Formats: sequence, C-alpha cells, structure tokens
Amino acid sequence: MADRMVAVLSGGLSHEREVSIRSGRRLSAALRSVGVTVEEWDADASLLTRLRDHRPDAVVVALHGGEGENGSVQAILEMLGVPYVGTDSRACRRAWDKPTAKAELARAGLATPEWIVLPHATFRELGAKPVLDAMVSTLGLPLMLKPDQGGSALGAQVVRDAAELPPAMVGCLAYGDTVLAEQFISGVEVAVTVIDGEDGPTALPAVEIVPESGVYDYTARYTAGLTDFHAPARLDAASAKAVGELAVAAHRLLGLRDVSRTDAVVAEGGTVYFLEVNVSPGLTETSLLPMAVEAAGQSLGEIYAGLIERAVAR
Repeated sequence: MADRMVAVLSGGLSHEREVSIRSGRRLSAALRSVGVTVEEWDADASLLTRLRDHRPDAVVVALHGGEGENGSVQAILEMLGVPYVGTDSRACRRAWDKPTAKAELARAGLATPEWIVLPHATFRELGAKPVLDAMVSTLGLPLMLKPDQGGSALGAQVVRDAAELPPAMVGCLAYGDTVLAEQFISGVEVAVTVIDGEDGPTALPAVEIVPESGVYDYTARYTAGLTDFHAPARLDAASAKAVGELAVAAHRLLGLRDVSRTDAVVAEGGTVYFLEVNVSPGLTETSLLPMAVEAAGQSLGEIYAGLIERAVAR
C-alpha cells in the first residue's frame, strides 16, 4: 500500500459539503496511519484534469449528497477507468432514490414503513390542503417527511399534528422537488454498516441512536452532545441478528459494493423496518460507521485499505 497513491474525494457542491470535508480529513488520517499515501482532492471543476494528469492508483469517494451518492462521480471514474472504493454508478442511483430503494426491498418481502411520494407540482396543481388531508387520512399521524433524495436528514421532519404539516412540507421542499411521506415507526433506531470481504458482505455491530430531541435530524447528527450512541446497540440477540440480516439483504438486493450503511428501526413488537440506505456513509467524529468499526474491534484505516486493494484488483 505504501507504493500506491490514493485520492480521497470530498467537498463538492452539495448541501453536505462541510460534512464531506470532515469525512475526507478523518479518512485520510486513518489511511495514513496504516501507511497509505493519500491526497485529498475536492470534487470541483479541476477533477477530470487531475484524474487524467495525476492518475491515482485508486479513489475513495467520501462525498455526501448530490454527485457523490447519485452515481455521477462514479460514472466519471468508470469512464476514465479509475478504480474506486464504493458502489457502481447504476446501483448508486437506485439507492439514492429513497422510494426506489424502499420499493425494491418491499418487493423482496422486507418491512418498510408505508409511504407516499408526491412532487411539489401536485400540491400546486391540486391544492395543498386537500392533498395533505388525503395524506393524513391514508398514512395517519405521526408522519416522517423527507426529500425523496439526499442525505444527512436535511429537510427531514416528524409531524405529529396536522397543523404542523404545511410548514413542515415547505421546509422539506427546500431541499428537493419531491416529498417522501411515510408512517413514523416508534422504536429503537439503529444504523448498521456492511463491509464487503472475501466471504461476502458482513454486518458490523449495530449502533443505537438516541437523539436528545427525539428526532435524528441534521443538527442532532453533527453537533456533539445532542445525541447519545450505543455501540453495539442495546438489543436482544434476536433483534441484533435481525438488523444485521436486514442490512446485508439491502446491500445485496440493491447491488451495493464495498461499504454501505442501512438505517432501520426496531419496533416494540420486534419487527425491523428498513428506512434508507447510504452508499457513502459519514466518517466524521459523530458519524456512525467509525463507531461500528470500533465496536467490532477493527481499524478504520485497515478496513478502507483492504477495500482499496479490492478496488484495484477488480
């Protein structure tokens, strides 16, 4: 690995730029600690020139949101023939669109909260009040609102009273043109990291998420002290096994590669519900993947160094 030059892509122009920069810095430090030669590259207008003129042996995509998760940057790397760690461009697109990912897993028989997807134009053309009334009548309350694409819980809100719905919709639509509304499932919220190895995908210990506010939104995710985490999650053996199996199933069914993180909730009756999946999990000081790695007794740098070797060998 010391003879290889690895480029860590971070930054970019999405709403999650600052988080991505933090992820890139932490990952770069972890890789350097295990002897990998790393350069940190911003995903800007100079990227294609740098890839051609200073071609790295491999790239690790530490971009969050937008081009880093919807398959755009991955498609560029594929066109240039540059090995990279992560899911290929087509599977990225499937996972990036939350309703598509939910539908794929539901067809496979996995539990996910009931949902409705509506574009902004529907509210404008048919009238916001009757559409919102129908939404509440169909799904009930409370509801979880989130943009149909995107990460870091930007625009995501829990609505417990119908009067809160109109302003919540406005806030959600600030981050995208289409809203995913789903039944809010109360229970133990967990995140499960999956890593590909020689024997296939393996789930790391689940991380339990307990936000002070009760909602794991952007502020709760990236402000130290606003959320308590338990790694491994405080689950009984059966539930711990079930969340791991769900995450591996999502990884396989969506065609993901190298690393993913599935967000899920264990309801009071024990049913595990799939919420969404992330193909470029955060790596900041408050991110969940590093906590899972530590709970598994492993090293972030060694795991990613192994993934880089897999990428180069493909």
